[in-house]
Amino acid sequence: MPKRITPLSDTQVRSAKPQVKEYKLMDGFGLFLLVTPTGGKLWRFDYRYGDKRKAVSLGAYPAITLADARQRREEAKKLLANGVDPGETKKAQKASQSEKDANSFEVIAREWHAKFAHTWVASHAQHKLERLEKNVFPWIGSRPIAEITAPEVLSVLRRMEARGILDTAHRVRFECGAIFRYAIATGRVDRDPVADLKGALPPVKNGNYAAPTDPKDVAPILRAIDAFQGSFVVKCALQLAPLLFVRPGELRAAEWTEIDLESAEWNIPAGRMKKKIAHLVPLPHQAVEILKSLQPLTGHSRYVFPCHRSPLRCMSENAVNAGLRRMGFEKSEITGHGFRAMARTILDEVLQVRPDFIEHQLAHAVKDPNGRAYNRTAHLVERKKMMQLWADYLDGLKAGAKVIDIRREAA
Repeated sequence: MPKRITPLSDTQVRSAKPQVKEYKLMDGFGLFLLVTPTGGKLWRFDYRYGDKRKAVSLGAYPAITLADARQRREEAKKLLANGVDPGETKKAQKASQSEKDANSFEVIAREWHAKFAHTWVASHAQHKLERLEKNVFPWIGSRPIAEITAPEVLSVLRRMEARGILDTAHRVRFECGAIFRYAIATGRVDRDPVADLKGALPPVKNGNYAAPTDPKDVAPILRAIDAFQGSFVVKCALQLAPLLFVRPGELRAAEWTEIDLESAEWNIPAGRMKKKIAHLVPLPHQAVEILKSLQPLTGHSRYVFPCHRSPLRCMSENAVNAGLRRMGFEKSEITGHGFRAMARTILDEVLQVRPDFIEHQLAHAVKDPNGRAYNRTAHLVERKKMMQLWADYLDGLKAGAKVIDIRREAA
């Protein structure tokens, strides 16, 4: 006759101490507590299914109390009474939950981030993940990505707008869209609900083109441009944009006939200038080298930066900005036009170049003491020195040279 088992008490379970070897405390009807040498207390249900003896885990104490464990035992016994193996049922449930977790928004977002982080500047990659961790994951991170709707994403964005960080909300919308497009490409969803949110947020009102004016913020952008992995033509345009700080329209429409590499000068005709006055851009040797590397590829074309679809047209007006976005820089951080403000500020406040030299090189309206507009060759010697100084300074930033803030030194 089998030995009668006395049911466990809460006190026995709570006071069970670990021993050199694991041991069992029986509760009856197949339920027992397995006490491990490390102090773990694990509930198990011992049962027979078919010709095999099996055991299924019911959880760990104290998260699962004695009463909870008995309830789970009864549920397992009901499955057995209906001819179902409780162990196999648990495996199926676990696999289903794992699949659900694997397709959650947070898991796929982190997978997307890991996939593309190497294409972004390290600091921007970190900021992207931090924005998602703080503003998105707590709300929809555990949701299966295929079940997330546009109103759910909008609710997340509205919370940021209510906190007064509308610019961050726009960045997060862009990043969520990229995550959904990645999920489409990898077969986890059929469409991007973020596309339905175009115009749902009010625009960010910025009076000026975004531009970094602190030298320590410029260096990561320059390094990212040199490491750009897209079109070589676009990469050259990106490298010249901060070097020459002309308007984006002037840069993308540059023609080889306007450029004299031997004299290191670029003569932009009046018809292509905003003020309708011809403009001369001295080329530092770094710019000449970039153009020489590009010449074998596009030198047969009219344009220095031809459109990749048709060499009869110049590069798209969005190409430089699209390249910056591809590297992870947001519109609120830098634009192609923003390189002009960057140069204007640093040349004046850090390198202490005469403001009229800078303004003339920017092709702004500058007049001499007699009220006459300067011509295209005015201060050419000084401007050539300034452009080479600027190019060398940018090289120093990229190389990690110590940045001396003259404004702070003079304070």
